[in-house]
Amino acid sequence: MKIKIQKIIFAALIFLCSGETKIIAQITSSNSELHQLFENYYEDRLKLFPLEATAAGDNRYNNLLQNDGSQAFLKQVHDFYSKYQTELTGYKPENLNFEDRISLYILRDILTRELEAEQYHKEWMPFAQFFSLPLKMGQLGSGTGDQPFKTVQNYENWVQRIDAFTVWTDTTIANFRKGIKASMVLPKALVLKMIPQMESLAQSDTSKNVFYGPVKHFPEQFSNDEKSRLTIEYNREIKEKLIPSYKKLSAFFSGEYLDAARSTSGINALPNGDALYRYYIYYYTTTHNTPEEIYQTGLTEVSRITAEMEKLKNQMGYTGTLKELFNYMQTNPRFMPFKTVQEVLDSNRAVLAKIQPQLNKLFGITPKTPFEVREVESFRAAAAAPQYNRSSADGTRPGIYYIPILNPAKINTTNWPMEATFLHEGIPGHHYQISLQQENTSLPKFRRFSLYPAFTEGWALYCESLGKQLGCYTDPYQRMGAYGGEIHRAIRLVVDVGLHTGKMTREDAIDYMMKNEAMSEQIATAEIERYMAMPGQALAYKIGELKIKELRDKYKKELGSKFNLTAFHDAILLGGSMPLNVFETYMDEWAKRK
Repeated sequence: MKIKIQKIIFAALIFLCSGETKIIAQITSSNSELHQLFENYYEDRLKLFPLEATAAGDNRYNNLLQNDGSQAFLKQVHDFYSKYQTELTGYKPENLNFEDRISLYILRDILTRELEAEQYHKEWMPFAQFFSLPLKMGQLGSGTGDQPFKTVQNYENWVQRIDAFTVWTDTTIANFRKGIKASMVLPKALVLKMIPQMESLAQSDTSKNVFYGPVKHFPEQFSNDEKSRLTIEYNREIKEKLIPSYKKLSAFFSGEYLDAARSTSGINALPNGDALYRYYIYYYTTTHNTPEEIYQTGLTEVSRITAEMEKLKNQMGYTGTLKELFNYMQTNPRFMPFKTVQEVLDSNRAVLAKIQPQLNKLFGITPKTPFEVREVESFRAAAAAPQYNRSSADGTRPGIYYIPILNPAKINTTNWPMEATFLHEGIPGHHYQISLQQENTSLPKFRRFSLYPAFTEGWALYCESLGKQLGCYTDPYQRMGAYGGEIHRAIRLVVDVGLHTGKMTREDAIDYMMKNEAMSEQIATAEIERYMAMPGQALAYKIGELKIKELRDKYKKELGSKFNLTAFHDAILLGGSMPLNVFETYMDEWAKRK
């Protein structure tokens, strides 16, 4: 409502000051038409990508699953992006008010980025161990994820998605085979991780299969006849469709694809790999930084943070080297205090209780969306990192901080520093940013529900630096762990570029990570293989955080006593996720108004 009033006042002022009613008509008309274009884009997008609708809590397409690697679908997507790119050319930024101009810039960026991707045939390597529709299906079908299981129709919707998944499986295997012919294949080390994932989801004992979850937890209002019919139907779907699909994928990866997989680590080994990596750098960082510039930034940040760790180590009275301190933190039982899953979850919930009284000192706005801490599902825990799962738009499904717990006794509170990780994945990191963005109905829907990694992850990493102000890091080991979290993101700049430009092998990158932070070989290996699976994604965190800190320091200097940190945070959260260059334009305007 506030933004609408501002727009009316803005139009009235132009009318009173200039008397040029023609200009007013042009601006008003353009904005109205542009708003409709934004709405149409979002609605058409949900039809193409129904899983996005489900994630947002829009249940209209919960029975659909796009066959996203088929030629027919790829053409649909191309036509969709091209249509809106053409329509946007009719709008000139100078004729729009500030908010609409920002929305125009953001949508232009999305369309350009997606159309550029087509030349790289990403459908030939459609997924790896860290992200995949087969894993997403396990989350959706478990009954605890985005897919609702509250009505009989909800249950029938899921059956239709299962049917579509069997078609998707065949298309995806065919696309992986196209990749083999084009020498565009995944590293062998990643394929070896994918095989047990598929086998786990192919659990032949239906009652133990993750997809049987909704049958175990029927809503109380279901009649006995409905329960009986759906139990029979779900048993059949699991046995005749899901299990065969996952077994087909497992057999393909463990045989034909493993034989064709490559021994190299980086994307530069693929045809046109250097250009593809530059594309991913922009996709994830929304900057045109070169790989070498990012690599050097990483080295600089690693040196800076290492110096801070040395300073803290000396303050702690520890006389050994940093490496010896890291080894102590990895192996001493005091940092592995848990015996049960519940203890792990309760300790993380205690972090929220600690920071709760301090939040209003740094934030003037808070989300209404509920928040929960949960254990990552067993079928994906081995390859998972702590992560946030966004809520539904209406808040009926909470935002969830998922923690992988393979063995509670081996959870080390400094390897994944508990306090810093909570601030990043939970509150005020992802939960505040994503929930407030979704709750902000003054934004066009495509902005409410789209996320730019450099902005979203940059904000979450920035939130780790607020720990001291929020009452955390009173334990020097948690503070050292927070430095560890920060240096981890700086190390990512070095190893991601190192891997994907041929400077480093998988083993070199694992070694570099273990030398520069308190990281076990098992976790370092999982991390490096994650970067191999998603080239460029690991760059988003530090690049985004550095931009936020750069702008904060710039405005402190420019505004002096008029700078207010709470207002700065609120402005970031109200604007929502956007490319970093657009973000700077947006925040500069905020600073001017001050």
